[in-house]
Amino acid sequence: MKSLDINTTQGWYTELVKPEWAPEPSVFGPVWSVLYVTIAIAFAYTTWKTFGVSSPAAWPKYIFYLFLFNLFVNVIFTPIQFGLRNLPLAMVDIVLILISCFALVYYIFPHSKWVAILLMPYTLWVCVATTLQAGITYLNR
Repeated sequence: MKSLDINTTQGWYTELVKPEWAPEPSVFGPVWSVLYVTIAIAFAYTTWKTFGVSSPAAWPKYIFYLFLFNLFVNVIFTPIQFGLRNLPLAMVDIVLILISCFALVYYIFPHSKWVAILLMPYTLWVCVATTLQAGITYLNR
């Protein structure tokens, strides 16, 4: 895997052909910072409702495992995109992130509407990111 040297990575990313509507790279840090806080709250609550409550009303374990899968594919996106610089594989990964986001909202909603709503900005941002990744992957083939 190539090094994730910030200067080399930023240079590589700025050289990629992007759709005209692509956000500036400086937008991603603040947006993800806010989203990671909401994801952490949702994950903590999901974990507590799955394993911390000793009642028959505890959430199904598959919701927790789906959340773990979502976190895993989210975490590996950056090394794939910027370390390996593999745009097609990053495209596959972000589609998995998107599918798992929709699944989380769908499966959590019957148990906790507020947690599902908390995950909606994340899901919407991943929709934008998926569309952006599709454009970048297509334009740089």
